[in-house]
Amino acid sequence: MLQMRPNCECCNIDLPADSNEAWICSFECTFCTSCVETKLCRQCPNCGGAFSKRPTRLGKAIQKYPASTERVYKPAGCA
Repeated sequence: MLQMRPNCECCNIDLPADSNEAWICSFECTFCTSCVETKLCRQCPNCGGAFSKRPTRLGKAIQKYPASTERVYKPAGCA
């Protein structure tokens, strides 16, 4: 099950579980569309992997399996 991190690691913008703006790598590093396209050239600064759109989690699924509340913010790695 995906951790569904609540923010972009570069700019710290909120990315709730129903956001269509969230991208993840294979390690679930999480970034927004703007950072993926403009700062990161579609490559994860943490692992070097490619990104995929993060799926959304809605309705009963989000109630039973809530998204993470732990924020990861690493602006120095996104310059």
